[in-house]
Amino acid sequence: MKLSILSALNTERANRRAAVVVTDVASGEQRLVKGADVANDPLREFIEKHIRSGKSGMEETPSGKVFFTVHVPPAKLVITGAVHISQALAPIAKLLGYDVTIVDPRTAFATQERFPDVRVIAQWPDEALPGLGIDKYTAFVALTHDPKIDDPALLHALSKDCFYIGALGSRKTHGRRVERLKAQGISDNEIARIHAPIGLDIGAVSPPEIAVSIMGEITARLRQSPEKSSPSPERGGSVGASVRAGVGS
Repeated sequence: MKLSILSALNTERANRRAAVVVTDVASGEQRLVKGADVANDPLREFIEKHIRSGKSGMEETPSGKVFFTVHVPPAKLVITGAVHISQALAPIAKLLGYDVTIVDPRTAFATQERFPDVRVIAQWPDEALPGLGIDKYTAFVALTHDPKIDDPALLHALSKDCFYIGALGSRKTHGRRVERLKAQGISDNEIARIHAPIGLDIGAVSPPEIAVSIMGEITARLRQSPEKSSPSPERGGSVGASVRAGVGS
């Protein structure tokens, strides 16, 4: 690999931006495609496919055989609410390779004993979240049912480029949440980024089942094309930037 490509690649990785090294198998020639440049690349379809999967691989393209070496930042999951659902959700997310952080100012809940091997911050969201580096490789989940905690957290998430934002609660609960967020100046388009009711509609009842439905929806948003991963309008949709396409401006 040329030093110029390696240097540019290291810069993208240091800034948590996706990048793909495209190698022409026949000639050995290489070039770097930054996440921000994917949309204009002649091999866009192949590059997006590999960024979505996070896996490198060979493809037969109109230009011949090409090997795509994918460099994608590890995904984060930030949860507000050290609740029973979080106790099931955190280990599932860690098993899938997510860097998990739980934020909850209620010190009786936000303890290392309840969440072993997970970063737990017993602070209010407006204190804890700015230092977490939330970006487009972050999934954000609000689970407390307490507007004093969830609303400021959602406001912060909506100001960032999270690939997924979800909030626990019924449609009625979410309706009241929408009214509060609008009173804070949040637009309909921004509110539509919130997946609520949260999770895939699998009839989940128990906290572990709800955790599975949430992680399933996050995975779909991360890995699938937007047409497949976007929920129906009545469940709330995401019109924010997707991890798949440029992932890195």
